[in-house]
Amino acid sequence: MNDKVLVSVVMPNEKDLEVMNESLVTLRSLGISCEVTVISAHRAPHQMIEYIKNAKERGIEVIIATAKGAAHLPGMIAAFTTLPVIAVPLKSPLLDGLDSILSMLQMPDGVPVATVSVNGARNAAILAAQILGLHHDNISVELERLKMRLSSEVEEQAANIKSKSFTQ
Repeated sequence: MNDKVLVSVVMPNEKDLEVMNESLVTLRSLGISCEVTVISAHRAPHQMIEYIKNAKERGIEVIIATAKGAAHLPGMIAAFTTLPVIAVPLKSPLLDGLDSILSMLQMPDGVPVATVSVNGARNAAILAAQILGLHHDNISVELERLKMRLSSEVEEQAANIKSKSFTQ
C-alpha cells in the first residue's frame, strides 16, 4: 500500500461511516491510502474550508464526500478546491436519497461534482482509483486486477446458472 494519503473521505456525521466504510475497504484493497473525517458544511463551515484548502498541500488528490437530504457538503467542498470531488448521495428517510442525488447533480457551472449512485460508496472508491490510475501505475495495475476478478465472477455465475438447467 502506498503510504502517502491520496484520498480523503469526508462525511457530515460519523453514522455515515456505515455506508462509507465500503469506500475505505475498496480503496485499501487497491493499495490506496486514505483518510476519513467528519466535516460539516452547515455546523462548522470554517473548519470545512480550512480542511479543504489544505488538502492539496497534504498530498490529497481526490476527495470523496457524502451527505443526505440537502446534501451540500460535496458541492461546498468543490467550491473551495480544484481537486476532483466525488459525491456519494446517501439514502435519506424522506425521499430514499432522491433529494440527496438531485442536490449533488445540480451544481452550477464551474463547480463540478462527480456523483455516483445512492449509497454507492464502492463505486466512488473505484472512480477515485481510476482518476489516480492515470498517473499512478501501481493503482492502474490493481484496477486491471479488479476488473478481471469482476469478469471472472460473472463467468462463474453464468456457469452456475447453466448447470442448473434453467433454460428450456
